[in-house]
Amino acid sequence: MRCALPRLRRTVARLAAVALACLWLAEPAAAAASRIKDIADFEGVRNNLLVGYGLVVGLDGTGDDIKKMPFTRESLISMLERLGVNTRDALLEPKNVAAVMVTGELPPFSRQGSRIDVTVSALGDADSLLGGTLLVTPLLGADGEVYAVGQGQVQVGGFKAQGQAATVTKGVPTSARIPSGALVEREIPFDMRELNQVKIALRNPDFTTARRIAQAINAFLGTPAAQPTDPATVQVVVPPGMDVVSLLTDVEQLRVEPDQLARVVIDETTGTIVIGDNVRVSRVAIAQGSLTIRVTETPQVSQPAPFSEGGQTVVVPRTDIQVDEDTEAKLSVLEGGVSLQELVNGLNALGIGPRDMISILQAVKAAGALQAEIEVM
Repeated sequence: MRCALPRLRRTVARLAAVALACLWLAEPAAAAASRIKDIADFEGVRNNLLVGYGLVVGLDGTGDDIKKMPFTRESLISMLERLGVNTRDALLEPKNVAAVMVTGELPPFSRQGSRIDVTVSALGDADSLLGGTLLVTPLLGADGEVYAVGQGQVQVGGFKAQGQAATVTKGVPTSARIPSGALVEREIPFDMRELNQVKIALRNPDFTTARRIAQAINAFLGTPAAQPTDPATVQVVVPPGMDVVSLLTDVEQLRVEPDQLARVVIDETTGTIVIGDNVRVSRVAIAQGSLTIRVTETPQVSQPAPFSEGGQTVVVPRTDIQVDEDTEAKLSVLEGGVSLQELVNGLNALGIGPRDMISILQAVKAAGALQAEIEVM
């Protein structure tokens, strides 16, 4: 019995060490995992776009030119006629009215009487919407029905000041927002309790990620209720006796490590390069050199000698061309199968800028050594 006790203690200590090691190794995977609600959307839980046409009044002489904008004039006349004012034959030249487009998003399950934010943008030649008030504007959905009505004081984030010789503009004074500026008048009917199955749409379609999501859901439910139907969709059958809302509440909290394609995104306009973690490079040698040609124009004035007859003062062109070729550039070797950090270190060792690095990555891809997809924005 005395011999068995120390042996039992050693066995327990080994098991505890193994458990701690497993937990330590599992920490990076857990840290890289994301919740399903952050990488996918659920069927029926979506925003709906709204748009409307209206008038902004009360501007300080920065509205539309009625003579040049017939739609503003007709809208103003129609609005006044609905209020009982006949101005069809009158001479209207107000400068404090602007025609605008009003846009907004109807959140999912918005109820009648709730408020949403709207954006107001000038449609004509108005200089600024600062200080204006949006009149009652119906907001239509894709089906042509009115789902909200907007009205209120617009909030402009920019301004424009103009003088005789200078103009100062900050931001976009012809675009504004109205926080909680629209009142929901119609609800979109959708009852989740009647669903027998729910579809989960991945924001970044991928076969591996879809399968991992299905496996995580099945492991949580203990039944094969989830099945990927394509790279962008996972179909979940609601188990008998389970509420759909409760099911989605639990499912959206499950953590899955999303997979990603080996991709290099390049924006040549700004010189931005984004390299994915799965990008790999085969063994390749790279040399980067620069050729600079400078052309300098220094025109000179040639004048005739004093008291000369028939002489003229002319401008004589003088051109200086210099060619500078970097002869110190050497071949650098990038080993095959390197990680993202090693790839970045190897490219930085060449001592080049982002725009030259774009050309190098495209050349490496053309050589077949870059095992990734290049996407040019």
